[in-house]
Amino acid sequence: MDELAKKESEVETVEQLFSKIRNDFGETSEEERKIEQLRTIEQGNRTCDEYVQEFKKVARGSGYEGRPLIEEFKRGLNGTIRRKLAETEEPLTTIGEWQERAVRLDRNQRQSRAEEKMVGRNAVCPGRNVVCPGGNTQPREGFGGGSYGGKGEQIT
Repeated sequence: MDELAKKESEVETVEQLFSKIRNDFGETSEEERKIEQLRTIEQGNRTCDEYVQEFKKVARGSGYEGRPLIEEFKRGLNGTIRRKLAETEEPLTTIGEWQERAVRLDRNQRQSRAEEKMVGRNAVCPGRNVVCPGGNTQPREGFGGGSYGGKGEQIT
């Protein structure tokens, strides 16, 4: 019994399990390799575009289609994108719909983050103020008659 418990603890991840199976039973077929890749692929720090391209490449020849393919796609997505997809009002039914919506959400999220960084570096001023480097704001003098020259000087 102790030997069985020891063997069970040797495998902690799916990758380790597949590696152990290959070692114990020999090389796997192309389809089995594709399934292994499909079950372990993740978006990570990549864009969703990059993840979708790799996912499509790996899915070809895996034998997966329909709901199982969608479930593997969702599993590999970053958590934020996966949650937003789950909250969508219109049900997604095909892998193409899931991929298209995920790419769109990822692009929007990345664009939003980039804009937030820009706003953090430059203060956007209400009214007729100008945005100054470093977040400093200067009121505009004579709308169109002068421009900001830095350090508060007015250029006329």
